[in-house]
Amino acid sequence: MNIIKVSNEQEQKDAYFVRQKVFVEEQHVSLEEEMDQFDDIATHFVGYEDNLPVAASRLRYVEGYGKLERICILKKYRGRGYGKQMILHMEQEVSDQGYEKSKLNAQTQALDFYKNLGYEVVSEEFMDAGIPHVTMTKEIK
Repeated sequence: MNIIKVSNEQEQKDAYFVRQKVFVEEQHVSLEEEMDQFDDIATHFVGYEDNLPVAASRLRYVEGYGKLERICILKKYRGRGYGKQMILHMEQEVSDQGYEKSKLNAQTQALDFYKNLGYEVVSEEFMDAGIPHVTMTKEIK
């Protein structure tokens, strides 16, 4: 998978396409909740396989953390290590921007995935868009 930082309108559309497929269609999150006011200020990433968009995420900087958000892989492409590649790519960007910590709100069904990447739970469970989540953080080396 080739991951790029979104730099034009088509790449942004590709990222939104993946997010809509995963969060809106598959997980039944409302479009209004999925596409929020932070999309305009976030850094977006899209992952391509054979020039097709298959993964997406966004990154913001909040309270001294690089906050990893909206990380998603199209269902057909899961199980290939693309989620890990996306996280590592985003962590590198966080580090490149001078930050030493990353943070994310993980769906509880993905807890083990994030724990295996070095993230630790720092919150109680909470609901976001009708899906249970916890906040997790990691020191970036």
